[in-house]
Amino acid sequence: MREENLLKLLAMYKQDALIKHYGDLSPHQQNIFLKNLGRLDVKLVFKLHKRFSSQDHVTPMQQKIQPARIITIPKTDREKGLEQKARQEGEKLLRNGKVAVLIVAGGQGSRLGFDGPKGFYPISPVKNKTLFQLFAEQVKAGSIRYDTWIPLLIMTSEENHDDTVSFFEMQRYFGLNKNTLFFFQQDILPAITPGGEFILKNDTDLFANPNGHGGSLKGLFDSGMLDMLMKKGITELFYCQVDNPLVKITDPVFLGYHATSNAEISTKVVRRRSIEEKVGVYLNRGSKEAIIEYSDLDPEYMSALDDKGNILYWAGNTAIHIFSLPFIKKINNSGFALPYHCAKKKIDKPERDKDGRPISLDVWKFETFVFDAIPLAEKTCCMEVGREKEFAPVKNKDGADSPETARQAMVDLFRNWLGKANVKVTPGAAVEISPLFASDEDELIQKMKGKRMPIETDTYFGE
Repeated sequence: MREENLLKLLAMYKQDALIKHYGDLSPHQQNIFLKNLGRLDVKLVFKLHKRFSSQDHVTPMQQKIQPARIITIPKTDREKGLEQKARQEGEKLLRNGKVAVLIVAGGQGSRLGFDGPKGFYPISPVKNKTLFQLFAEQVKAGSIRYDTWIPLLIMTSEENHDDTVSFFEMQRYFGLNKNTLFFFQQDILPAITPGGEFILKNDTDLFANPNGHGGSLKGLFDSGMLDMLMKKGITELFYCQVDNPLVKITDPVFLGYHATSNAEISTKVVRRRSIEEKVGVYLNRGSKEAIIEYSDLDPEYMSALDDKGNILYWAGNTAIHIFSLPFIKKINNSGFALPYHCAKKKIDKPERDKDGRPISLDVWKFETFVFDAIPLAEKTCCMEVGREKEFAPVKNKDGADSPETARQAMVDLFRNWLGKANVKVTPGAAVEISPLFASDEDELIQKMKGKRMPIETDTYFGE
């Protein structure tokens, strides 16, 4: 950005304080300021600020809400037969090299009291493997099982990109072929005060934030990764977030249902624990399926029960999806189609008050949600999975959805697999099964044939 253009832009949006600040900088600092501002979409932020400052963007949820069509966990022989057909279709996609994996990993582990990207967090119950290692091993195991290379894409943020790339390099890519591993950054947008002013983070930077997990779909397109995947003949993208160690990467059943439904986007859901659980809900709104955040859904719907006393809108969002690549291209071709949301936050300014205390400031941050792509799809698919098998997010330092609960969920899952293989595990003993040893209970049962030794201490089944 040239100086003349910068000053015109700032003047257009009445950023007088920033113009004065820029004038007080040294030539070297001005060059850095120009570079940093040039990578931010200032016009978009002011457009969003104008929209959210008015009441025009507030539209009541007038469309009729109903439970969505969901493929539930199979119980009958017919349902189990359909699941087996879906598995076969999904395995065909994997063997034919049609599937890539995207892990959204732009966040830090600060809420966990952890200094570093969340993907670095050690989580497995015996070996203390990081979240990144667990996902990488699943991708490697799938590549071996289906005799193919499964590309792994990792979306980072400006804050953790270099650290993440270096981490994988130091770990020798966890045994993956580095030519099938790709990193790209999501966009960042400057925060803005309700009155329409940018805030300086330091002399040459504005306060800014990543553009939400929906930014993964924009980042794929803008980075050229999407075109690269499509040129390789890949048609489907398995999507998950880095904080769930129970994700079943490239689940062939999920892929199969997605393919046989001709879906542009598919979603996994779990049953809500209670009407109080704070989770987005998959439902039908108007003529379209959608996920509505719990905070945006009328309490009447969140607490609604069916005639048997069960939660009516039971389908909780797991943030596990499959996208068809042509669909991602379509929602980017004429400008990014996902809507932006406004999050009202407080930040601490760099300067302190006269008593040395931080000065807090109200700001608006704009972000996109990946599930807002669901209503844009012509065809969708939704599949229920067991929470105990596939959903144990690590979001809080302690209590619910913490490292402790995630580790326990992993132990419980592996103990269940071993029980199906007729292997007794002493109560209290932790077990961990690498996907390079067995990717699911069926593979474990085959591996453990003829081995009936009891497990009495913490045990790891590795590659």
